[in-house]
Amino acid sequence: MKMKLIIPLMVLLLSACVKLDVVPTNKFTDETYWTTEDKANSVLSMAYRQMFTSDYFMLNEILSDNVYNGYGTTNEKVISLGLADASNERFASEWKACYEGIKTCHTFLANIDRVTTISNELKEKRKAEIRFIRASLYFELTTWYGDVPHFTQDINLTESKGVERKPQAEIMAWIHQELDEAAAVLPKREDYKAADNGRITSGAAIALNARAYLYESNWAKVAEYCGKLINSTTYGTYSLFNNYEQLFWVKNEYNPEIILSLQYVPVNRTWPNLRDYAPMSAAARLCLAGPTQELVNSYLMKNGKKWTAADPDYAGRDPRMGATIVYDGSTWIDRKGNTYTIFIHPDGPASPDKYNGAGTLQTPTGYYYRKLCDPDPAAYTGGGWESSLNLPLIRFADVLLMYAEAKNELNEMNSTVWDQTIKKLRQRAGFDNTPEAMDLPGNDQAVLRDVIRNERRVELALEGLRIFDIRRWKTAETLLPQERHGAKFDKINGSYNYIKLPAGSFNRNRDYLWAIPRAERLLNEKLTQNDGY
Repeated sequence: MKMKLIIPLMVLLLSACVKLDVVPTNKFTDETYWTTEDKANSVLSMAYRQMFTSDYFMLNEILSDNVYNGYGTTNEKVISLGLADASNERFASEWKACYEGIKTCHTFLANIDRVTTISNELKEKRKAEIRFIRASLYFELTTWYGDVPHFTQDINLTESKGVERKPQAEIMAWIHQELDEAAAVLPKREDYKAADNGRITSGAAIALNARAYLYESNWAKVAEYCGKLINSTTYGTYSLFNNYEQLFWVKNEYNPEIILSLQYVPVNRTWPNLRDYAPMSAAARLCLAGPTQELVNSYLMKNGKKWTAADPDYAGRDPRMGATIVYDGSTWIDRKGNTYTIFIHPDGPASPDKYNGAGTLQTPTGYYYRKLCDPDPAAYTGGGWESSLNLPLIRFADVLLMYAEAKNELNEMNSTVWDQTIKKLRQRAGFDNTPEAMDLPGNDQAVLRDVIRNERRVELALEGLRIFDIRRWKTAETLLPQERHGAKFDKINGSYNYIKLPAGSFNRNRDYLWAIPRAERLLNEKLTQNDGY
């Protein structure tokens, strides 16, 4: 059973509450609202909703080299082209959403002790959940903007107009401490009842802390925290799910690989984004963005060798490619169980999925999304693309990849670590049992770095993490300005060539941080701006 995330309308009134000398009886105030566990849970549920969004989950891929936005122009495309200024709506919306979520967390922490019907033990667990959410929101903020205002209790309007940015290093130190303290209180995944599936666990706190250390390149701490989940069951027992494609289906969404996911439930809370990424023949609305040829090229052959132009375009590849990307000739299973072939090539049979060039409703790259497209009709509401699938935010596969990367950077990569991490991922994916696919490829740190980074790209493709990786590796400045490509569907001089897509832009002196939103600086003159905006 999914944890319910239905928010009563009364919660929305909380932001307007004013504490008076005489407690009114005809409106909600702190004194009159915080009377029952259900009301407290409503605010907690609101915080869960504000932790992240399906929009950012999908659109973050457009910021990277994995996906190209061909239809229309999103805020993310403007950013990727280097044309964004401090008025860009994504800069403003991300900032606003995070601080709204932080306000909800502060409201909960300031008032939960008013509820007398909840045991102290349960209150501490709920506080730990809220502290995790608040830490994750500050982590999101400081990752994008660097130094940001940081406060641990609610502030009033006057105070908000004078708050200054705190150094990122100080915020990160606070995040680490918060997550450590939350992990000490939160239950393991196994200790939750089915009705509480989806709640934040001690394992999630450890995993998010590992990711926070990863973004700081603190390799010793990354290895330490990942090791707590790989080599111990103190914070829960996690393992890889046995089927990569079905890992992202509703019927398997609480499998032991999922450490943290964004929760959705039928009818009451769904997400519609796949209607702009799935094949047109599957009743999609349009193709907003499609996977790039560069992403396709990064998938190895099943025997472990790198793909070359002499190899078949799609046959014999890492099975994760077919489970992630729809290419010409792919098999699609519709929600009635019917199987048909997807035709995208311009010279192929008549099909609504055909590549028709730039700016059309069809794919701009010759590829569509398959990952997250559950064929079960029960995963959707109303017969369309309103999905109730939980979106994975942290998987155990990510923990294995973080551990492998950290061990390599520490010059501690060996066959034992390799077998614990990359080999397990490739075995689950369905690689051939060949030395090139399964064995540690030597001990050259630079070679292993490329292998691990590529493995991370293909394993986590289309899950919104690539942009953060290329930013922390400082490779965004070389990757994003390069011309991108789509499938070999562009007919020039009588023969087909790879579709040429416009290069992005990335200013190494500016774009590793986002602009502090202009509107926020107009409200608060003490907010300084990041360089270059």
